Amino acid sequence: MLKYTLKRVAAMVPILLVVSLLVFALIQLQPGTFVDDLKLSNPNMTAQEVENLRRAYGLDQPWYVQYGKWLSHAVQGDFGISRKQYIPAATFVVEQRLGNTLLLGAGALTLSLLIGIPLGILSAVKQYSVLDYVTTFFAFVGFSLPVFWFGLMLLIVFSVNLKVLPAGGLSSPNATPLVSTSATFDATGPVTKVQQSNGQTQVTVEVYDADRGATEDRTYALPTGVKSEVQVGDYVSPGQPYGRSVTVASWLSYALDRLKYLVLPTVALAVIQIATWTRFMRAALLDVINQDYVRTARAKGLPEGRVISKHALRNALIPVITLIGLSLPGLVNGAVITETVFNYPGMGLALYQSILDKDYNPAMVILLLLAVITLLANLLTDLAYALLSPRIRFS
Repeated sequence: MLKYTLKRVAAMVPILLVVSLLVFALIQLQPGTFVDDLKLSNPNMTAQEVENLRRAYGLDQPWYVQYGKWLSHAVQGDFGISRKQYIPAATFVVEQRLGNTLLLGAGALTLSLLIGIPLGILSAVKQYSVLDYVTTFFAFVGFSLPVFWFGLMLLIVFSVNLKVLPAGGLSSPNATPLVSTSATFDATGPVTKVQQSNGQTQVTVEVYDADRGATEDRTYALPTGVKSEVQVGDYVSPGQPYGRSVTVASWLSYALDRLKYLVLPTVALAVIQIATWTRFMRAALLDVINQDYVRTARAKGLPEGRVISKHALRNALIPVITLIGLSLPGLVNGAVITETVFNYPGMGLALYQSILDKDYNPAMVILLLLAVITLLANLLTDLAYALLSPRIRFS
């Protein structure tokens, strides 16, 4: 299996090269450039200034030449600067947006599995019953709901009318898990040094000693985990907190605040997935529930619950595991619409905004990252399939 895995990983390299070429070419098909947008927003720009900008950014060269230059930097880990964020595009996507999208996708996947899989099992076990017909009806309704429409309906009901959940965003203004420490400075003076020593922050303050008529340096060792809010040159005063730290209560409060903003986009993203898992689990279980080995288990007198859980369900879950792995990229891709509707600062919203602003470097990073996620999900799905089914072996 190790040899097979290494071959698959090596095969990802040419695939990513082709994907990057196609994505770059498709992006170039968008009419105009950001320089044209600058010209529209600033009519006083001269034709020479426009040409100088085009030449400075290499926009006067053919797209394949631009791609070659981009690729030569990308293989060194330099994916360019985001013109709108003023930071490296990879830093913006990975550090500021990827985690938010993964959190949203993981929440939607977990919610859909917890609801869809049990419903599918019940629907298969109670085939042609009222429960089966009701479950099938709502599954088709879930398939038919456009994500953007359902998201807007959730906003209207729960944010506009009931006002019980926020309309969008990531967290409340100024929300943070950090709280001010109870330990405070006991003197007045300027900060002369802030340094780290053995994992602990030490702040040195120049304090005036009235008895001696001279100044002296006084060092304050901040408790471990405390983030100092003072810098060299700042003045501190008695009663001023050393800094801020994370406590269990503050972390829980911040987590609950984040959760409140996740509810609506998670439900909107999960509704179609719930319908998918329900129908797929039902079909997979029905395929095996009448197999010979299941009938044999019944003939031995085993309880029906044990027949389903131990004999039928285990084999029925194999194709479901495959679909779970293949659905991971879809959750991230589908977040584009959901994040846009709820103004959720993830990769989907960043991709939408970067294309509108013709800020192509973040768009390239996001699309390549989606390609990597897709390839890794396919590989992990194949490996998991082999582990679950002893009939499959990779040579």
